[in-house]
Amino acid sequence: MAGTGAGAALLGAGTGVFLTAAIWSVTLLLCLILSRVAGPTKLGIIPIVFVALTITLILVLFPRSPEVPSPIKETEIVDSFFIGRYVLLSVVGVVFLAALFMLLPLYLMEPVYAKPLRAH
Repeated sequence: MAGTGAGAALLGAGTGVFLTAAIWSVTLLLCLILSRVAGPTKLGIIPIVFVALTITLILVLFPRSPEVPSPIKETEIVDSFFIGRYVLLSVVGVVFLAALFMLLPLYLMEPVYAKPLRAH
């Protein structure tokens, strides 16, 4: 039967794609919930994003091979730009983190102005 094996794909995408989408959907939902919370609890967004990023990198960098190899030998496609793609991914990640930490003080340290006292 088609679609009942360990590496079954839906719409041409494997299990890891749907797992990654679910992880980032839950992360987005938690970030939206925590963005409405007052006080230092709001900073809980940062570790949630880092955990989701770590899980995503583990899924991308250490893919699980199929448990039972297929008897049909398929043509192997070689990605010649493999290293360049990961270098580009790491540069984009570093730029994202730098921008996040540059905007974080602006967001957290907004000035709170005192209201003037009215003298009668």
